[in-house]
Amino acid sequence: MSAAIPQHVSLRVAAGVWNLRADRCFRPVRRALAAAQRPAFRIVHYSVQGNHVHLLVEAADRGALSTGLRSIAVGLAKALQRVMGRRGRVLASRTHARPLHTPTEVKNALRYVLLNHARHFPEGYTRGLWVDECSTAPWFADWAALGVSQPRARSRPPAERVDAPPRSWLLSAGYRRGR
Repeated sequence: MSAAIPQHVSLRVAAGVWNLRADRCFRPVRRALAAAQRPAFRIVHYSVQGNHVHLLVEAADRGALSTGLRSIAVGLAKALQRVMGRRGRVLASRTHARPLHTPTEVKNALRYVLLNHARHFPEGYTRGLWVDECSTAPWFADWAALGVSQPRARSRPPAERVDAPPRSWLLSAGYRRGR
């Protein structure tokens, strides 16, 4: 694994965990994502859905990826257990991570992560595409490179950002060469 290869990571919550997009859960999820940022592990883009989270991350090596994902898992578990007033499993048994080697893979992953809400809430397409406030989409500016018209904002983005600027060529500019 190389720092130049971004990863698409999916984390699913266990049955019985509340909707992650609800305000009472989303704020602690954002804080857990922010706390997981490290020099060797960076969350570049994220999308929080009702029962799962998609991340585009950069990690210096396998160890940094493992440590970063473990940090997210522990942070999410503690935060959501506190919110729900319970103990026990919060994340499902497995985390899925897929390396993105080509500009086309990164372009497709960006489109998938930033527009994931439209897969789960089809009214986003039928009423005109809207920016998902539970993702990094409010701060993404290069929609034309993804072949998507500029989504409409339903509200102002939160003042604080929890994402990190990309360091890899693939996530910073390479996706523009993808098909």
